[in-house]
Amino acid sequence: MSNNNDLITRLEAQGTVFGHPKGLFLLFFTELWERFSYYGMRAILMLYMTKLYMENGLNIDKGSAALIYGFFTGFVYFTPIIGGWIADKFIGQRNAITIGGITMFFGQIALFALNSHVGLAIGLLLLIIGNGFFKPNISTLVGRLYRQGDPKRDSGFSIFYMGINVGALIAPLVVGTLCNSWFATKGIGPDGKEMIMSYGYKYGFLAAAIGMLLGQIIFNSLAKKYLLEIGGKPGKTDTVEISEIIDDAANLKDSKLSLQEKQRVSVIFILTAFIIFFWAGFEQAGSSMTLYTDEFINRTVGGWTIDTEFFQSVNPLFIVVLAPIFAWFWNSKYGARMTTPVKMSLGMILLGIGFLFMLLATGQVESSIVDGKNVVTQKAGLSFLIITYFFHTIGELCISPVGLSVVTKLAPIKLASMLMGVWMLSTFVANILGGFIAAYVEKLGAATIFTTIAFFVIGLGFVMLLLSKKLSKMMHGVN
Repeated sequence: MSNNNDLITRLEAQGTVFGHPKGLFLLFFTELWERFSYYGMRAILMLYMTKLYMENGLNIDKGSAALIYGFFTGFVYFTPIIGGWIADKFIGQRNAITIGGITMFFGQIALFALNSHVGLAIGLLLLIIGNGFFKPNISTLVGRLYRQGDPKRDSGFSIFYMGINVGALIAPLVVGTLCNSWFATKGIGPDGKEMIMSYGYKYGFLAAAIGMLLGQIIFNSLAKKYLLEIGGKPGKTDTVEISEIIDDAANLKDSKLSLQEKQRVSVIFILTAFIIFFWAGFEQAGSSMTLYTDEFINRTVGGWTIDTEFFQSVNPLFIVVLAPIFAWFWNSKYGARMTTPVKMSLGMILLGIGFLFMLLATGQVESSIVDGKNVVTQKAGLSFLIITYFFHTIGELCISPVGLSVVTKLAPIKLASMLMGVWMLSTFVANILGGFIAAYVEKLGAATIFTTIAFFVIGLGFVMLLLSKKLSKMMHGVN
């Protein structure tokens, strides 16, 4: 078998697109369609679970639905550690991507065909398993397209990341249109206005399944040509493996770390503890904020009512627009002066500011009792929601791009896999925590939850800011 440099030489002989291997764009479109599938499903999942049976929903109470959503999104971030290990040890990255894609396809089909609690369980389980095979291995293949130390590698990942956001941007728009327009049943409501009587959620899941299938057709048709043998057989890669995490844990116990290494490891654990709360708040976008948008935000603009699902496209749209600006700023003389703890503290504060705008939105909502039912008579302005997403996106850009990078810089080589696993598992914990938070919205009220999240993460942000000099000193030159 040829070594990786020989393969890259052969790939370079095929020519490049914008200076990058053609295989990068194959992976770009494969990931785009997978993210289309995932974010399309995610945009309607909470709505599908909580709408009434007569509306083609599952009539699950909001608290239980929030917990289901939290555990689902949490395990989506847990299984890639296992999937990466299986690929590296037994089946190779390309086979793992195919297995994962097909499994997720059938997961979406289950949601489409079985409109029941059993169908929901089967569908979400298949999606969790499939994502575990797919997600870590396609990212690994991107890295293997470049020689070690190639400066184009970072820009290659940036292009790949755009595929994620393009898929996340268009999916809610397509799925929302299918569910609320093309396949929705409409009638005349009590107020004499046209309203949706039942939603076409199953066709949203079908669209997600078709997106997943398209990605797999593209990948399996062209992988042999544009990836050659890369990822075809199992072998050691930069995927975090379970065996390495266990070995690293043993190293932590049995080997002696220098004072500098101990302090750097401590910084990773401290930052991880803070970031759990950031993601727990940020992930409210798919749960509590989606339900709040559906019921209490005035989505009518110029006589047109914007579908609730469409707002799941706001964050990726802001990412696409703002990411180049942030990339430039971090490399400027001003951005270069900001340490990682300062960036992360700023991200948490911005997340909290975003929730303060949601708190202002709750102050605009008015309701009254009509025929024994609590009816919303005035909804909150749309601008509050958009501003919230704007601040949340800026917060994300202060945290997400620098997180993985700082772990790789701080972690001692002998503990690199364990500490990367710890960082990845923090998102798993955060999503489950986020589900529990969203579950209490119905009991405590949206205003209470938004206020609590806002002041808690702002407080944590200022704590991290106060600790930033100490943390920077413990990082020993790592910025």
